[in-house]
Amino acid sequence: MTSQKTKFQLIQHIPWHLMFVLLLIAGIGIWNLASAASSSSPDLWQRQGLWFLIGLASCVGIMLIDYRYFLSLAYPIYGFVVLLLVFVEVKGHNAMGAQRWIDLGPMHLQPSELMKIAIVLVLARFFHEDPHTDKGHSIFQLWQPGLLLLIPIVLVMKQPDLGTSALIAATAGSMILVAKVRWKSLCFMAVSGVALGIFAWFELLHDYQRKRVFTFLDPESDILGSGYHASQSLVALGSGQLWGKGWGRGTQTQLSFLPEQHTDFVFSVWGEEHGFVGALVLLVLYVLLIAMMLQVAATAREKFGSFLALGITAIIFWHMFINIGMVASVVPVVGVTLPFMSYGGSSMLTNMVGMGLLINVAMRRHLF
Repeated sequence: MTSQKTKFQLIQHIPWHLMFVLLLIAGIGIWNLASAASSSSPDLWQRQGLWFLIGLASCVGIMLIDYRYFLSLAYPIYGFVVLLLVFVEVKGHNAMGAQRWIDLGPMHLQPSELMKIAIVLVLARFFHEDPHTDKGHSIFQLWQPGLLLLIPIVLVMKQPDLGTSALIAATAGSMILVAKVRWKSLCFMAVSGVALGIFAWFELLHDYQRKRVFTFLDPESDILGSGYHASQSLVALGSGQLWGKGWGRGTQTQLSFLPEQHTDFVFSVWGEEHGFVGALVLLVLYVLLIAMMLQVAATAREKFGSFLALGITAIIFWHMFINIGMVASVVPVVGVTLPFMSYGGSSMLTNMVGMGLLINVAMRRHLF
């Protein structure tokens, strides 16, 4: 049982500055959603607030359990989420042309979101136990993490969900690179990545996904079709100018010209209503959050905690990078949410559980 002294030490070592920035971004997200969905779903911000409270409770619950306990649970959790992905393929709920959810009555569960945490846990355990971590890995020594990554990517791509599969791959790739890979192996991985990309282009991607790539390369080729999302996003961002139009006064948002304004393009809503200054403030908050998360990964006492914190950081970073790049037409539109800002129960819960694991590592780095 944890002694009173140990409990006090754990509370003392909570990274309160990180918690403050996290709560601030989430609060801004709920406030922004109240404007983004005011014309279509006025109560959406309340539902997001409820999901945030559920996520916060989950975050605190995870913080109370020593993160090293998850070392033994990593493979069972991964296997369970893979089974959920298989179930989605067989009997998943279909919406908007995609089969990504499990119908649980009052709510829909998206297992691909849970896989982001599962892949981090299983790779953190692998590199924690792997004796080659300090020497650098050859391509043959990476067959196991490669297989662990390939299975969920194929299952998620079949849903189809290009954005989430790209995020899972980017998160795992970040962890593998930090684990050290020999130069020859890196070259082989790069060539394999290109070959896999070509295969995915012809065999896995749907026509609408290919159109998004073509539109990204030539934005004016189909403004009213596949390029509509990106063009309206740029109009919204640009119309905000320096200080923005004010909360609830964004014309692109309130007149519903901006598509998916409460999920994928929520940053465009923020940029239109709060301008360049508001967008810059939000970006600074994200950079501060990621920098503090990286500090936790760098100061962890052992490999499992370090790789666990690194993987969670990679999830948040790649979400932010791809989403903001997407709304600014720097990357193709692939349907990726902005952490703690976009509406979505599964996304909010996954991110908050991840933050709970990371804060867990920070709390216990001085205790053993």
